Amino acid sequence: QVQLVESGGGLVQAGDSLRLSCAASGRTFSTNAMGWFRQAPGKEREFVAAINWSGDTTFYADSVKGRFTISRDNAKNTVYLQMNSLKPEDTAVYYCAASQRRWLYSQVTKNYLYDYWGQGTQVTVSS
Repeated sequence: QVQLVESGGGLVQAGDSLRLSCAASGRTFSTNAMGWFRQAPGKEREFVAAINWSGDTTFYADSVKGRFTISRDNAKNTVYLQMNSLKPEDTAVYYCAASQRRWLYSQVTKNYLYDYWGQGTQVTVSS
């Protein structure tokens, strides 16, 4: 089992930055691919970003590419999502997820391939 706890959400204005953190505990974190997803009210949960077990491979949704950066610190069992140039359309509950695999390759955006989920943290961007 892997337990995930997100933090760092909040209310910001358009153009501001936020950094989300996801602290993992339980089974070995350093062998898990990690992802960030988000869900806006009335919408499906969507993929945001993912990082492989070692941190040297990342993948982003087109909507956040160039603005968001995913990273991890395996010594701290933590994955981060740095969000810059935030837009109102980024408003959502952000979820951290862990896969039992080291990387999901072309399937990295598929939420059903992630085995563990956090409870989510709200990000609200006002215009």
